[in-house]
Amino acid sequence: MSRARLNLFIQPEHAKRLKELAITKGVSKSSIIAAALASWLSPESGEQREVAIAKRLDRLSRQLERLERDQNILIETVALYVRYYLTVSTPVPEAHQEAARAQGKLRFSQFVEQLGRHLQRGRSLVRDVHEELQAEAQFSGERP
Repeated sequence: MSRARLNLFIQPEHAKRLKELAITKGVSKSSIIAAALASWLSPESGEQREVAIAKRLDRLSRQLERLERDQNILIETVALYVRYYLTVSTPVPEAHQEAARAQGKLRFSQFVEQLGRHLQRGRSLVRDVHEELQAEAQFSGERP
């Protein structure tokens, strides 16, 4: 079988990785290049790459859709909470404002500590509440 001789110029880091791979696999650098070129030129190779790329893009699209949904839920949750808080909270008299600020700092510090513990657990509070609601609905025979 005749073969054509080619002189190629590649980046030094690629040459180093090619040499390491050839040594590791116990094959020649030429055979690795020939196999890579055959794979690249194969009609099935292009289709396989397109299918793989399409799958990755679909997965990324679904992830972005979930992120967008979760972000919208977060925005609505904060907006509802702020509206509720502003509706039900009464103004603090001038004489009690310093004590209210101190109490607010303490509560905020406790909130941040609790948030840190929750994030370290790696669970989602929304997911936990959703699962609890589903379990309650299944127990009572309702749909969540």
